Amino acid sequence: METGHLHRGRLIDHLQLVVRDLVASQRFYTAVLATLEVPIGGTGEDYFWADELFVSSADSIAAQGQLTGRQHLAFQARDRAMVEAFHRAALANGGRDNGAPGERPYHPGYYAAFVLDPDGNNIEAVFHGEARRNVPSVEITF
Repeated sequence: METGHLHRGRLIDHLQLVVRDLVASQRFYTAVLATLEVPIGGTGEDYFWADELFVSSADSIAAQGQLTGRQHLAFQARDRAMVEAFHRAALANGGRDNGAPGERPYHPGYYAAFVLDPDGNNIEAVFHGEARRNVPSVEITF
């Protein structure tokens, strides 16, 4: 067994989406996460994961036969170009537009794009402007 590494220390430990079509979701998330420089961490017969996002089919042990319903997830982007690349990749890989890249009124400098994934989840990439991480991550080796 290979040694794996995870980094923890942010507010959310992990998120799970339970989807109807795992193949379509894996194609979508692999493409959009690549634009954000987040690799797929692992895959199995009924799941895949990247960083703290776990996506599984309804028949996986973790899902217990239930879809999660519509969720809103926002991924951090390094800059505006990354937000724009996320939006293009999403639309090219089964996503539907839910808000083209642009400034939003939430706070000055909030630049985001919104798409609906193959299950209708509202997925966002956002650049807040220059920022520093306020909490270091914790590395977990397994």
